[in-house]
Amino acid sequence: MTTRRRFLTISAAAVAFPNASRAEPVYTWQGVALGARATLRLAHPDAKAISARVAAEISRLEDIFSLYRPSSSLMQLNHAGRLASPPFELLECLSLTSAVHRASEGRFDPTIQPLWACYAKVSAQGLMPQTDELNLARSLIGWDRVYTSSSSIVMQPGMALTLNGIAQGYIADRVAEMLTAEGLTNILIDTGEFRALGTHPDGRPWPVKLAAGGEVPLDTRALATSAPLGTTFDERAQVGHILDPRTGQPARSNWQEISVSAKSAALADALSTAACLIETRAGINALVAQFQGARVESAAAA
Repeated sequence: MTTRRRFLTISAAAVAFPNASRAEPVYTWQGVALGARATLRLAHPDAKAISARVAAEISRLEDIFSLYRPSSSLMQLNHAGRLASPPFELLECLSLTSAVHRASEGRFDPTIQPLWACYAKVSAQGLMPQTDELNLARSLIGWDRVYTSSSSIVMQPGMALTLNGIAQGYIADRVAEMLTAEGLTNILIDTGEFRALGTHPDGRPWPVKLAAGGEVPLDTRALATSAPLGTTFDERAQVGHILDPRTGQPARSNWQEISVSAKSAALADALSTAACLIETRAGINALVAQFQGARVESAAAA
């Protein structure tokens, strides 16, 4: 499996910082969130201590959402098909998932994990899934078979969830809420998706450049980008990682990348993912318009 996600979405290295006089220089912390590079940019005398708290919060949230930590809440749910007393954060993320699932007419569906695992397994052998393998994986897909309440999350045996199309944005939102509660502002959070608290310390919006061209100024707003071929299963980089739960097939590569902004990074993340499965710009606009304040910043054709 090959990945070009950082080159096809938003290049953190492409974020420009104007040279303006200020009391504190912009401090950059770097870490990892759900396997993606994470950064925090801020100008504050206690920047290192703030960054340490952010790193701890990201780690706490990975204990909920990670597919790589065996004891995470998500992994426990996938293993047992049931999770008692689920964390509030997981329930909140799944609630937003339901909203985007409905709005996208089923295109956004985290129960797609068995299908993704099927592609990943056979692609490691240089192959593509056979019809019977795809049919088996597709039989385990269906958001309507996941039941959530404050006391438990239950799904049918063999099903599994991936929140990779929303959790990175959700983590950015939670970090933003933590920092806002501390009275902080003028911070750019990047967990694979961007969330700006206020502006750059010089008073201008954070200038985020898109790999497909153009720039999005961020001021108290979030930005997410998805690319059908950002991660691929084949050596020729033609079989993308965004899979259609309705057909079992990868997204058609109509789009090089799609960028969506919103007040919430989780919402922007989910919408940009679902949008890759829509063939027309009008259809993408119609999806995003269902959520107040969200907008399409770029839909670069392949």
